[in-house]
Amino acid sequence: MIQTFSSTIRRREMDAVLTCMVDERIGPGELNARLIQTAKEFFSCAGAVALRSPAAALKYALKALSLEAGSAVMLSALAPLWQRSVVEELGCKCLVLDVQEENAQVSAEAVSQGIQKGGRALVLRESLGILPDFEAILALGIPVIEDVSQSAGGFVPEAAQSAGEQNAQTPAQKSEAAEDGAAAEVKGKKAGTFGIYSICSLEERDVITAGGGALLMAAGRRDWPVLKSLAESIPSIEMLPDINAALAYVQIKEFARNEAKRKELYALYNRSIMSGKNKGFVRDVELNSTIWAFPLSLKGGFKDVKAYAQKKDIEVRLAFEDSIIAAKAEELGGECKAAKALALRTAVFPLYPRLNKSQIEKISKVLVTLP
Repeated sequence: MIQTFSSTIRRREMDAVLTCMVDERIGPGELNARLIQTAKEFFSCAGAVALRSPAAALKYALKALSLEAGSAVMLSALAPLWQRSVVEELGCKCLVLDVQEENAQVSAEAVSQGIQKGGRALVLRESLGILPDFEAILALGIPVIEDVSQSAGGFVPEAAQSAGEQNAQTPAQKSEAAEDGAAAEVKGKKAGTFGIYSICSLEERDVITAGGGALLMAAGRRDWPVLKSLAESIPSIEMLPDINAALAYVQIKEFARNEAKRKELYALYNRSIMSGKNKGFVRDVELNSTIWAFPLSLKGGFKDVKAYAQKKDIEVRLAFEDSIIAAKAEELGGECKAAKALALRTAVFPLYPRLNKSQIEKISKVLVTLP
């Protein structure tokens, strides 16, 4: 059976974790600090903290905003359910927002309506690796915490680096730009630097994994001191152990290599679905979108697609099976109709670098012939 998700653990990741075990550096220490430095460079943030869980990261991000008790925090209906639990545990209210059906993102209009209902902060879940309209959302003046667990590595290109200019490049220029990963990265503002703070979960199915844990980051130099002061009081039991940090460190170092392979597979799969009735999501793969997996908006029922794929030894899962709307459909379905529809019919197909040629061909054929 071809599993839907794989963490893509290669020799370098294994060696890093094994070295950590041999040296008996298991708890938070030197590798935690090394991961933080690497994360600061990768995300272009002012400062970061590596914690044991994404729930802890969101908890401290919200504390850093110094929200009053009872304040309403806006969440995407497609955000994981644990985000709602964290908000409520801190004594805040949850204001769940619907999304746009074409890209699964919260819109500026939805955020504006949330503000009118009392929303005082926004946790911006960048689902499926797709980036929202940051400019319009930030113009509303609301404090934003980005969740880049699926969009890490994405960026919004500078105005000069337009799609038209990209298309005007010769094949040789495009090849040179692809090889020069560092140069390409500095030509845009990265996911994780638009909000005041950002969280990047490092769980098994996230685009960067440590087998568990999360990064909590401050984008700007003015906001880092607040988070830094708060971080100094975080107990060591909540800090990411070195054994996990070792894995995350190599994953970030290998991100460009893995992402290049994921984009190749995405392009192949995308061609496979062009003649079918099931559609992908609106995204800019070439410039700013991160390939977290291969999500497909189904025309028919998920059960039929799952059963059909299973006969071909391919596991297919719902993209938002752990979301707020999936758990609270009866409570929120009336106000979050688009999110409810996406939660019911967005399937995720296997897409990760470890897939071999025969597996890729099998998945492509299934995508072409889906019911």
